[in-house]
Amino acid sequence: MNESLDLAHFWAHLDLVARFVLAILLFGSITCWYLIVTKTVQVYRTSQRSRRFLKAFWDAPNLDAVARDIKAQGSSDPFSHLLHHGFTALDHLSRREEAASLIDAGAPDEMLTRALRRAIEEDKASMEFGQSFLATVASSAPFVGLFGTVWGIYHALAAISLTGQSTLDKVAGPVGEALIMTGIGLAVAIPAAIAYNSFARVNRNVMSRLNSFAYDVFNFMATGIKASPRLADHGASGDKVIDLSRAQAHAAR
Repeated sequence: MNESLDLAHFWAHLDLVARFVLAILLFGSITCWYLIVTKTVQVYRTSQRSRRFLKAFWDAPNLDAVARDIKAQGSSDPFSHLLHHGFTALDHLSRREEAASLIDAGAPDEMLTRALRRAIEEDKASMEFGQSFLATVASSAPFVGLFGTVWGIYHALAAISLTGQSTLDKVAGPVGEALIMTGIGLAVAIPAAIAYNSFARVNRNVMSRLNSFAYDVFNFMATGIKASPRLADHGASGDKVIDLSRAQAHAAR
């Protein structure tokens, strides 16, 4: 048997249905690797920015200094984004005379809670971008490849039956080419499944830390709300809580 079994020969012997299946797998693979690379870079950069922000936050002399830092550098990580929403809520509370809209309705601490929850949900949606596609590819690519294999074997056996030649050397080539579809499906699904699980674990860890940080932020800012009806000294009130938390952290070491 001198017939070549390279990729060019494999592609030349595919019909329209098999080529369409292969195109779907190729699209899924390219998109998955794009998401894997971009999300990996994003996770690394966000982790570095979060680490720098949290260090600057706990080392800040007061909340006003943190607010100025966020205003100057922007909120490029989940933790600074959460605090930005908290400062925005306090700014709305300090300027409102009465509830002018639904977003401003309710007690001050309830409005602050809603603002922090919105920030957490926005960060969660941003971190989970692309993971649904990874999960879809991971679960469906093996079956798409299997469909291509079944389709290829059916046509290969049908062509062999028409020629009347059913020897092993005549059957092995076409059937082997059809089985490549299953291998391609697995090659597409495995990286997608590994990437999905890895990103999901990272997101769970970040969300756990973010929720803990949200409790701290709420306590700092709620102290300012209770200490001043006009919210003019929320920074000074929060400073006392930060100092107490910092002292407790040093004592625990």
